[in-house]
Amino acid sequence: MAPKGFPELLKEHEDELVESLLHWSLSNGLIMYPPNYAKYQANNAPITLFPTPFPKKLYENAIEVQEVFNELYVNVISKEKEWLIAKIKELSEFDQSFTGELFNIYQKILSENGGKLKQELSLGLFRSDYMINSVDETIKQIEFNTISVSFGGLSSKVGKLHQYLNNSGYYDDKYSMKYYDNEHIPISNSINKLAKGINEANYYYNDQTHNTKTVILFIIQEGERNVFDQRHIEYSLIENHQLKSYRLSLEKVQEEVVINNDKLYIKQTMDEVSVVYYRSGYGPNDYTSSKCWESRYLLEKTLAIKCPSILTQLSGTKKIQQILTNEEILKKLLPKIDTKTYNQLLSTFVKIYPLDDSEEGKYAKKIISEDSSKFVLKPQREGGGNNIYKEDIPKFLQKIDEKDWGAYILMELIHPPKYSNKIIRNDEIYNEDIISELGIFGSIIFNETTGEIKLNFESGHLLRSKFSSSNEGGVAAGFGCVDNIYLYE
Repeated sequence: MAPKGFPELLKEHEDELVESLLHWSLSNGLIMYPPNYAKYQANNAPITLFPTPFPKKLYENAIEVQEVFNELYVNVISKEKEWLIAKIKELSEFDQSFTGELFNIYQKILSENGGKLKQELSLGLFRSDYMINSVDETIKQIEFNTISVSFGGLSSKVGKLHQYLNNSGYYDDKYSMKYYDNEHIPISNSINKLAKGINEANYYYNDQTHNTKTVILFIIQEGERNVFDQRHIEYSLIENHQLKSYRLSLEKVQEEVVINNDKLYIKQTMDEVSVVYYRSGYGPNDYTSSKCWESRYLLEKTLAIKCPSILTQLSGTKKIQQILTNEEILKKLLPKIDTKTYNQLLSTFVKIYPLDDSEEGKYAKKIISEDSSKFVLKPQREGGGNNIYKEDIPKFLQKIDEKDWGAYILMELIHPPKYSNKIIRNDEIYNEDIISELGIFGSIIFNETTGEIKLNFESGHLLRSKFSSSNEGGVAAGFGCVDNIYLYE
């Protein structure tokens, strides 16, 4: 069945909708700081006026495999540690200033502690991102994010906004009636589910007791514009779990914390930190000086549970994602997986090639020299703005030494459907074709040494959309917007 078309509104009715949308967004924290902001200034987050169609079956498929994906990456970290470390060591040679520095900290901590981690428990707040491939009507995984997954806060808010506008009749041009059935506009519970994951890590840190005296430390970027997305999780922690949070940048960590008997404390209050939650530290721009690297080392060597640990973060590199599409490796890492789930996982993969000196790598170099229009080149970087697309790939590769090509992976492009939704950024409305990316959050607590999984659950969804003419999709980076799904059969 085809989806319903978007509401068609008279100009005065669309103006009323936009005013209500802005009021709701500002009233309920669906907001971001603008560039060069003052602390009292905030704008509505870039969002769509209407929810965007998404096939219900494909949405359910993505939900169904999230816990398996969580488990897959935990098994890479814990059960194939030597293999993972060997791959990260290879990557470090190409990326010494970032991957290499993280890997050095990991090795230093092990060497100082007799080959063991001070804290073996790790918290993963993950997000698996997909697009619909119009060619075969399947969802295809774009990437698996293991650190600083964003928009779990704003995702809950935009779903509530779209339901409010629908229930209030703003989508109906004539009779002020509901345009959509509410069950077709699901609200993501990612705020509370992500907060639950952090709360459960606090519980295991405290020997499986609910201790509200320990606190959560958010590691954030200086001048963070997407602060409200993070704050919603913080508010859920205090409201639902009575857990207090602190916020520090890597630059300020050493001034504001103290370590005693390997435990981490906030210096001013001497509150004990149970969980270090990284909302920064995912790219080299977050390490502006040696002081930032020293802060990461200091935090990692404590007993606080890290979200994520260094090895968990590095398991999310594009190179590992490329290797995990290999069927033999997948079966080895998930030996007990049933046939249906295994096939579901496989169906989400597109072809990903290395650009090294392996036979597969040589084949990849050959095909992009002949026709690069079907591919995207991805480095080991998180956040928007780092990928190279189509005809730009050969020109980019010519600028760097071929021995450094191994730091990249070559991924088949996905061909998503286009929809003529409307995006509002500040007070401007853009009516262009958009393409969308579905993210499914997952929470998992596990022992990094033994692989024992304490808790594993799917944690809500996110839809991000962007103009179909734009290659990149980062919302905070200015490329896209936060959206929500309208499910159809």
